[in-house]
Amino acid sequence: MKDTKLKNFNPMALREKYSAKSVSSKTNYSSFWLDNNWDNNSSIFDDEPVKKGVDLIALASYRRAISNFVSIVTGESDIKVTFKSSGDSYTDGKAVTISSKLDDKLFDSTVGLALHEGSHIKLSDFDFLKQLSNNIPQEYIKRAEVFGWDEYDVKEKLKNLLNYVEDRRIDYFVFSNSPGYKGYYHSMYDKYFHSKIIDKALATDEYTDKDWDSYIFRIINLTNKNSNLDALPGLREIKNLIFRNVKSLESTSDAFGVALKVFHILLDNLDVPASNQSENGDGEESENGENVEGGEGSGGAGGDEGSETISDEEFNESLENGAGSGDGDDSKSKVELSDAQKKQLQNAIKKQDKFMKGDIQKKKLSKKDKSQLDTVESSGMSYVDVAGVTDDYTGKKTPTKVLMVKKFTKALADSETIRMVSKPGYSWSAPQAYKDAINKGLVIGTILGKKLQVRGESRETKWSRLDSGRIDKRLIAELGFGNERVFNTSFVESYSDAFLHISVDASGSMGGEKWTNTQTSVAAIAKACSMINNVDLVISYRSTQDSNGGRGRHMSYPLMMIAYDSRVDKISKIRNLFPLLRPSGTTPEGLCFEAVMKEIEVGSNDKDSYFLNFSDGMPMFGNDDIDYNYDTAINHTAKMVKEIRNRGVKVLSYFIGDSWDRDRSNKTFTKMYGKDAAFVNVTSVLAVAKTMNKLFLEK
Repeated sequence: MKDTKLKNFNPMALREKYSAKSVSSKTNYSSFWLDNNWDNNSSIFDDEPVKKGVDLIALASYRRAISNFVSIVTGESDIKVTFKSSGDSYTDGKAVTISSKLDDKLFDSTVGLALHEGSHIKLSDFDFLKQLSNNIPQEYIKRAEVFGWDEYDVKEKLKNLLNYVEDRRIDYFVFSNSPGYKGYYHSMYDKYFHSKIIDKALATDEYTDKDWDSYIFRIINLTNKNSNLDALPGLREIKNLIFRNVKSLESTSDAFGVALKVFHILLDNLDVPASNQSENGDGEESENGENVEGGEGSGGAGGDEGSETISDEEFNESLENGAGSGDGDDSKSKVELSDAQKKQLQNAIKKQDKFMKGDIQKKKLSKKDKSQLDTVESSGMSYVDVAGVTDDYTGKKTPTKVLMVKKFTKALADSETIRMVSKPGYSWSAPQAYKDAINKGLVIGTILGKKLQVRGESRETKWSRLDSGRIDKRLIAELGFGNERVFNTSFVESYSDAFLHISVDASGSMGGEKWTNTQTSVAAIAKACSMINNVDLVISYRSTQDSNGGRGRHMSYPLMMIAYDSRVDKISKIRNLFPLLRPSGTTPEGLCFEAVMKEIEVGSNDKDSYFLNFSDGMPMFGNDDIDYNYDTAINHTAKMVKEIRNRGVKVLSYFIGDSWDRDRSNKTFTKMYGKDAAFVNVTSVLAVAKTMNKLFLEK
């Protein structure tokens, strides 16, 4: 891949084109599996010009999906699916390397290829292949001399016959054990193997001479519906030998046994080259035999758009019995190819050859893109589908997607991938005021922590002078005076473990003093929670991400980034990385709440759960999917806050702003958060402690 020059995946178009209602042999099967949120029209990076480029988030999502498919089909969780910036691309027995050129037209075929190669890793004996020469009977090497072949020639021909048989064994494994994935296999063969010119050539007299090229061409196309088993002597026998035995093949060694039998048939039927007939009377020379030999891997074979392919039933049948009619129809033999078609046929055969040899030219990432892709994947960046808003008049829902970043790392800051994260090292990237605000908050947090520690404390209440229970040693002396009520009991009261999710509005309107005050408060709460032994804390920031450098709203996505998780992060992360956060973009309030809902649920399992929001009021966002403004945005945000409460999560929302902002937004803010709206000075220890204790200590 050359930096930003590939087509982008447009999954929304895929969903429309390949809906479940229209799935056929020519549609994408991925529409069944994928969410309808994979609609990426351009790169997400701010500094790129307005042009199509590499959508690394979509690419990372693809890799994860394909990796999951491979794990499911093979039952092996350690098979890696990867992209490479350089070096060879092939299945090496350990990993599957796929092309970085992925879009709606290529996804299904890439899945099929990955499943094919992954299954080879699971089932093929790569050590056997390396030692193939040791397993070739000498009689075959001796017999091949009449055709002018030496030991190396025999090895290469047998290797490629083996690979064809092994491919059929692998295909049968996937079709038998994971029939739901057959569609991906069909797409793979459509792209890399089937073409109109191959279909046409099989119905002609092309490649009907009794030479190696002809036999190999006819053998590797046995599953084509136009295959003619009478085109060459022994071809029907070869078909029966391969496909009737495929069910019983349990190893690469077994497949090699079949390949040897096929080679035996070929040696019996090949014409001896004229140059060798006088000396040997039989045999064949094939200087170019290697060019059409078999193998495993991922190449291309024409894949003409609109080419006819066999149905599921026909393909399944071909795995058992082959697909050739074998009727020897003379009318087909009269069809001839033009010179242009013959040239086209040669190109298609070369592509088939590359597929069989595993010599696909997989599109590679540039080193820059590879580095950024690694960062995207390590940050857990992905698109999350949200239902969005419902039109008050039509009742129609308008879905969209939110860009979710699950890990905020220094590498992410270095990559300049996210707009609201500044790159370290620039004088403007982390203003001193941002650093001072964080440091101030950490100091205040120590004070706040002492005021919130009641959350982690237990209280013991003791009742004495009871008729039963434990003897109170202090009352034993009273037994002599007829007092029998000398027992006591106690009750220990403690609070359950808690989960607190803080979500911060990082829109552009939060700039200046609003931002520094908010960061001070957030840092203080984080420090305080670190002093309480039964409170887990997650901090997220929400904004928007323009894929267009801010030059158009149509490429914008709501952005939700998990910046801190006390379960895995140290408090030092806040001091070191939080000064790099800066307000930018608009306010997709409720959309981000909807996207993070599952994260809150996962974190709050069997715990008292709390959601603390920082915002300066009015939600606002828009792109080609959705207009999220005024009452639409306010009502949706209120709905999402209610949904959070309905899931057993207690909510508190701090309004950020001065008195003028409050007067202007009071009604709006209260409508969205109701009784959970708090108009306090978020830098005041006493004010924050009071509101949080009320929230925390409520039974």
